[in-house]
Amino acid sequence: MVFEALKASLAESAVVERGEYEYMVHPITDGIPRVEPRVLTEVINAMVEVGNFDCDTILTVEALGIPLATALSLKTGKPFSIVRKKMYGLPGEVNISQVTGYSKATLFINGLKPGDKVVIVDDVVSTGGTLWALVDALKKMQVQISDIIVVIEKTDKKAEIERKLGMPVKTLVKVEVIDGKVVVV
Repeated sequence: MVFEALKASLAESAVVERGEYEYMVHPITDGIPRVEPRVLTEVINAMVEVGNFDCDTILTVEALGIPLATALSLKTGKPFSIVRKKMYGLPGEVNISQVTGYSKATLFINGLKPGDKVVIVDDVVSTGGTLWALVDALKKMQVQISDIIVVIEKTDKKAEIERKLGMPVKTLVKVEVIDGKVVVV
């Protein structure tokens, strides 16, 4: 697959320091600067091409997976659900602890039941903290995971993340931050 629009936009990404973590700022991962339709269309078409959407629900984590899940829902005809950062107190709500390279949070899963099949979609995988917590919770809930599809891989630990998850993580592009610049590798 060729990702010319995505690659060009990644090369223009700003990089900011968050403690010792080099955080890239990109429309797909942060919603800023603006998300260009040609980049989003390219990403969604690629996700549909590589993904297994034999599922009941497309599942994403608040916030930057939401535009991806929305567009994928429209493209595939599958409903989507959002793992939220806010507790609603609904019956069956499951809370999980998320730890990333630069933050900690509690997330809340609603609307899933044992036997449901989901495809997890997200914008970026770096440390794997969000995916580990989410997959662990879904397994405990007896929710089946058909696929995990992430746009940007910003890690050299993908094999370790997949081993811990017990399943592959499909990514569209891999990037590294080198001398303050985002480079597609």
